Amino acid sequence: MGGQAVIEGVMMRSPRAMAVAVRKPTGEIVVKQENLSFFSEGTFFFKLPLVRGVLALLSALILGIRALNFSASTALSDSEKGKDPGPWTMGFTIFLALCFGIFLFFLVPLFLTRWLRFAMPLLSESGLFFNLVDGALRMAIFLAYLWTISRIGEIRRVFEYHGAEHKSIFAFESGEELLVDRVKRFPFLHPRCGTSFLLIVMVVSILAFALIPHHVSFGYKVASRLVFIPLIAGLSYEIIRFADRRRESRVMRYFIQPGLWLQRLTAREPSEDQIEVALRALETVLECERRREGEGNV
Repeated sequence: MGGQAVIEGVMMRSPRAMAVAVRKPTGEIVVKQENLSFFSEGTFFFKLPLVRGVLALLSALILGIRALNFSASTALSDSEKGKDPGPWTMGFTIFLALCFGIFLFFLVPLFLTRWLRFAMPLLSESGLFFNLVDGALRMAIFLAYLWTISRIGEIRRVFEYHGAEHKSIFAFESGEELLVDRVKRFPFLHPRCGTSFLLIVMVVSILAFALIPHHVSFGYKVASRLVFIPLIAGLSYEIIRFADRRRESRVMRYFIQPGLWLQRLTAREPSEDQIEVALRALETVLECERRREGEGNV
């Protein structure tokens, strides 16, 4: 079970279904649900190590943008609503989001590290030092980005829904009754969160890019980083799955702690109203799963 906070709501995703619950300005909770086909975790490709990590990242991006569009149109008043985006607009938005992420977190640090060679000659001589500086800059940009958006009032409210999503999933995984009074007792930080995943991506990328020969052209370094991104995503996904399955061990608790610290930038303690919305999405997606299992047994 996974999810994502959206504007005034939460998207929950099970292996074969997705549901988005959004609170309208009137206070009504509106729910949209759909069965998953290509992005269903029951497909063959989702069983392949490394490959499933790339698919999970793509599905999170595509389904997340669709959920955000639905939440934006639902949470706004009728006078503020615009035209629903078509498939081409949606595809272009996803493409831009991918390009922006790759440019900001992978290419900008590389350009900055190359520029710093004039002030730090060792960057031209040592591949290890070059990759350490490149990785440190990537981490600094990532943290600065998270800190900056966390200061925006509207985004802060989304982060509260992020906390509601975590509490709801924690309660479900613990077998707790899905009631607001019960769910609100759970932590708003979760070891399987996408924020923790991105932190692992940052660390793994430092190790992966160290494999690229230092004395090659700058264009080769750029191209090789683009080629490595799917491998980094796949490996990071396997690491976070492994850590989550063993999160009760003392060693793994230390391992996942930095990700939990980082989540304090992207998740906040939610209100009971926000937990109610998250639970509506969770209950809907669980009902979708039960219905699909029933159809499969017929």
